[in-house]
Amino acid sequence: MFPLRRNRRLRTNESIRSLVRETNLSPQDFMFPMFIAEGKGIKTEIPSMPGIYRQSIDGTVKEVKELWNLGVKAVNLYVKVSENLKDNTGKEAWNKDGLMQQSIKAIKDAVPEMIVMPDVALDPYSIYGHDGIIENGQIINDATVDALTQMSISHAEAGADFVAPSDMMDGRILAIRNGLEENGFHNVGIMSYSAKYASAFYGPFRDALDSAPKESTEAIPKNKKTYQMDYANRIEAIKEAIDDVDEGADIVMVKPGMAYLDIVREVKDNVDVPVAVYHVSGEYAMIKAAAEKGWLDHDKIVLEQLFCIKRAGASIISTYFAKEAAKLLQ
Repeated sequence: MFPLRRNRRLRTNESIRSLVRETNLSPQDFMFPMFIAEGKGIKTEIPSMPGIYRQSIDGTVKEVKELWNLGVKAVNLYVKVSENLKDNTGKEAWNKDGLMQQSIKAIKDAVPEMIVMPDVALDPYSIYGHDGIIENGQIINDATVDALTQMSISHAEAGADFVAPSDMMDGRILAIRNGLEENGFHNVGIMSYSAKYASAFYGPFRDALDSAPKESTEAIPKNKKTYQMDYANRIEAIKEAIDDVDEGADIVMVKPGMAYLDIVREVKDNVDVPVAVYHVSGEYAMIKAAAEKGWLDHDKIVLEQLFCIKRAGASIISTYFAKEAAKLLQ
């Protein structure tokens, strides 16, 4: 007796496999994180992230044009702030002539249809490298939320399409939404880092921006575990995402990516907005290092990981592989 159903019939060749493929991937699924530095003509490779650079605005604009031509429609912006501009209030974050604000304007002037999502967090502006204002050795939630709201409004004034709060303070989505509405920015969206875990996968990113918590003789937290999520928790991620949607988030994000695909699916099944996933710097660095050693096929593993993230439920993938993957998909 032969089996009536032979599942292998649908795997016979690439034509049939592509015809019945459940998950499809395109450059329009990607968002590219970009690191921006002061100056002109600056292009510094990040040692722990081969092929990724901190660039001045002129180089950033050039790369944005390249991304657009490859079909990548969104960028996520981060700035490396001069030490002399850092303090415990983060006030440089809402300077209308600050590096982030200038970068947003330059990109929108050069490629008006590119979706620009600047990072909203205080760590690049903090003398302590934390995402919030510190008082008496504690990260102060409500004062930080006020600062993040000012920062978001300044990004909207500069031309941002979405603001992307990555700080994990409580109540910041509602405060930012109210601030945007009160200032007439009804169409500026919020992509909330809703389930952002206190992960060791962020190391290369913190090298890129010098945004790790600083060693200090003062009584300050030595890590970000009092506000970023415990990686042992799952249900908490659902709660955080639902809270952010209720407060006005248009998109919710899970970060990191590959090690957290169970969380991506849980969040996807429990919210009615698009879910973004950040394929983070440590994941990027591991692939690059293993491929350099000849232990993995670089191109095959890149596409496999991105397909897996999309299959898990991601509508948007923020990935340092965006340019390479867009070329591979062509």
